[in-house]
Amino acid sequence: MNRRTDIPQRPVILVHGYSDHAKSCRRWCELLQQAGYDVTEIHVADYITLSNEITIRDIAEGFDRAIRLVAGLEDGEDFDAIVHSTGMLVIRAWLMSYEKRRSRLKHLIGLAPATFGSPLAHKGRSMLGAIFKGNREFGPDFLEQGDLVLQGLELGSKFTWDLAELDFVGTQEVYGDQPDTPYAFVFIGLENYGALKTRLTGADGSDGTVRWAGASFNCRKITLDLTIDPAKHDTPRAKVEPWRNTEAPLVLIAGHNHSTILQDPKPELVDRVVSALNVCNAEEYAQLRTQLGQVNQANTQSVDQWQQFVVHLVDERGDGINDYFIELYTRNGDEFQELDNCEIDVHPYTNDTSYRCLHVKLASLNPAMLENLWLRLIAKSGTTLVAYHGYGSERFTATGMSSTNPGLWDAVIDISSNLPNGNNDPKFFYPFTTTMIEIRMNREPMPLATDQVSSLFKFLNARDVQA
Repeated sequence: MNRRTDIPQRPVILVHGYSDHAKSCRRWCELLQQAGYDVTEIHVADYITLSNEITIRDIAEGFDRAIRLVAGLEDGEDFDAIVHSTGMLVIRAWLMSYEKRRSRLKHLIGLAPATFGSPLAHKGRSMLGAIFKGNREFGPDFLEQGDLVLQGLELGSKFTWDLAELDFVGTQEVYGDQPDTPYAFVFIGLENYGALKTRLTGADGSDGTVRWAGASFNCRKITLDLTIDPAKHDTPRAKVEPWRNTEAPLVLIAGHNHSTILQDPKPELVDRVVSALNVCNAEEYAQLRTQLGQVNQANTQSVDQWQQFVVHLVDERGDGINDYFIELYTRNGDEFQELDNCEIDVHPYTNDTSYRCLHVKLASLNPAMLENLWLRLIAKSGTTLVAYHGYGSERFTATGMSSTNPGLWDAVIDISSNLPNGNNDPKFFYPFTTTMIEIRMNREPMPLATDQVSSLFKFLNARDVQA
């Protein structure tokens, strides 16, 4: 596949990932030139990630300054971008800083993008990661490994949650099929790094570094508001956001892992990327989406399907609830049963455990049980003075409070009845996507009964104070 000559020529920017260098993009530079791109139109990013004081947003603003000083881009000209791994977070952070930037980026091609981070990021923050990733060339702190970048890359991070709320589940379409939004495409390898390394990294359902579900742009948000008393209000407690953006193609490519997709791409992958760069209108985007969807379906027929959930538990003020336990159940009469053989990997975000990332192997779920799905939620305040609670629980008492531990709220919520379940309603489980779930609860002084004075705050009679 060669570059089209009947459409406007734009520079192509290549952006590498964490702990990498511009030279890793050498092969793509050669192949783009072979496809008809002039060497002067290809600009390869080279930026620092292994500094403990640098954030992904810092890198994004460095990117903005760099393109303003590059010939052909200094006056706000349009461009295309091919990004690998962490490069996707850099370009998305840049894109969402100012609205006018969105119309400049015409094509966004993700090669194994860390759209929702990587399961290896928190491992990279260990001493072992520091020894092998530390930059020994810049200054005495040769164990620097980019702590703040890795915080943003960690599964369930606040950074990826906030960024997704802007461009995936915000009020505007950011990635669409019109000239003023980027045409987005995601390609990721089906292979990992081999059995031994996969056991060490625990990176099932991934290319060895990035999860298939966590690379996808297809994301929706579910809000479950347990501060609403269903007995007193008709307001729905569950809100399911629609897909905000035009569905971006996700293509799993055989014969590639996280490294080879950048450094040694196969000809068929290159052809598909050039085809994506050639798209110039909604009709062509739809046609290529259909073609790539068929390719992806064929490539994934014998592959386990995974879905990723990012859960954020907050109180009515928006403050995070850090100490909680979450699990899925089904109900048989009055008995609650765990989902048999359900494979779910749970990762609490290190810096704020109110965020949790769940990776679910969909094949391990019994379809019959999904029609009767319940969520068990245990939340602890850490004190008997205040407690978390939500309405509509079905465990312990009407308020969900434990009779033996007043600071512990332990309840189950009927997911099946709270979420829409009509024929045209969105499914809860959808392969190769990320679903954001925000659960809201009340935080109140103990006891919870509003007609009782709490031990946290009370009034004394003036005579008692003077005595």
